[in-house]
Amino acid sequence: MAIVAASGNNRRSKAALFIVCCFFAGAFPHFLAPISNLLPGITLAVLLGGYGLRVVLRDRENTFQNLEKYKSDSFISNSENMPSVDILISARDEENVIEELINRLKLINYPKQKLSVWIIDDGSQDNTSSILKSLIEGLPNFHLLQRARSAGGGKSGALNHALQFLHGEWLLILDADAQLSEDVLLRLILIAQKTNWSAVQLRKAVINPNQNLLTCFQSMEMAMDAVIQRGRLCGGGVVELRGNGQLLQRQSLDKCGGFNEGTVTDDLDLSSRLLIAGEPIGIIWNPPIQEEAVVQWSDLIKQRQRWAEGGLQRFLDYWLDLLSNKVSLKKKKDLFFFFLLQYAIPLISFSDLATSIYLRSLPLYWPLSFVALSVSGLAYWKGCSRDSEGPDIPNPRLIRLILAIIYLLHWFIVIPFVALKMAILPKKLIWVKTTHTGA
Repeated sequence: MAIVAASGNNRRSKAALFIVCCFFAGAFPHFLAPISNLLPGITLAVLLGGYGLRVVLRDRENTFQNLEKYKSDSFISNSENMPSVDILISARDEENVIEELINRLKLINYPKQKLSVWIIDDGSQDNTSSILKSLIEGLPNFHLLQRARSAGGGKSGALNHALQFLHGEWLLILDADAQLSEDVLLRLILIAQKTNWSAVQLRKAVINPNQNLLTCFQSMEMAMDAVIQRGRLCGGGVVELRGNGQLLQRQSLDKCGGFNEGTVTDDLDLSSRLLIAGEPIGIIWNPPIQEEAVVQWSDLIKQRQRWAEGGLQRFLDYWLDLLSNKVSLKKKKDLFFFFLLQYAIPLISFSDLATSIYLRSLPLYWPLSFVALSVSGLAYWKGCSRDSEGPDIPNPRLIRLILAIIYLLHWFIVIPFVALKMAILPKKLIWVKTTHTGA
């Protein structure tokens, strides 16, 4: 049975209810007796801290060694046994980075008769279109599709537009700033076949970690995210796609109804529908997919607002299915704790701080915040201490680790702001692309 993409109805009321619950949870301990007012914070700190610690400690390199050791020469030389693959890129105003990507894709090590590259020029107003036409001229495996800028649907709309032309058994989705090694596709396909995963996400690695402190922290954050994802996978939990560098089985994608044009994060929405459909997702550390980190705070906040909104959207849209027997109890438990850590804690902490300021008292959820940030620090350290086939990950020196933990506090502002916006403003799809400079 096909899984229908959510339309996003009633998001405002659901977001409002979520906010009310979190604000109540953050405020009510202030009205308890002094002996017991720390109990809610300590209880959540123990429960969520225990979950987070188990997730981080489960990620061990030897768990994935048998998968990630494969090189391109591990493949059977008979290309007839290999599946057909379509590489799909949506590009809008990407003149700074698109040439680098196309040049790398020309070198991809995969049987040419089984590989097609499709680039959607999604209404670019710069030189993206002319650059693409000149780069792929005379290359039979490369195809350029053009879509009007006003076509709608954001990145999801562009990808859905291309699906009608594709016939590959697998799809590799790339962003325009992606950089990848020649044997990535071969190794990905082998891993997918060995594991029977319906989707595989490559670890995201930042190509410009040394540009400034902001790019350094993003590089560390991507390593931390991969550690958490792999830990969740090892514990039977849920793995999420990250957009760039995701390999999808076409049959599974069709089962989920393609890409959802009613969300601002196609990857997170698709992750939820694959989960509901019983299609397993995996993640690997090596090889990574390399991409640019944003270099300015203003661009970072815009990006994180989109991520936060899309992440919250999928929980509001699919909560009934996620609570149903379509999802195993172990995965439900993992999702519940992850949801609390990712979305509820920032709102509860905001309410706790606001109430303490109003009552001129001390915050009461500090044990929870302390534990959450400490677990994040451990995940930082594990991720940044690991070998990477891609760009070097910043060394987790103590001062850098402390600053990176402080950097994470921006989520405690972004999540409450986005939740309030979703609860107050009417639903309006505004897909804001991340600016790529080719730095």
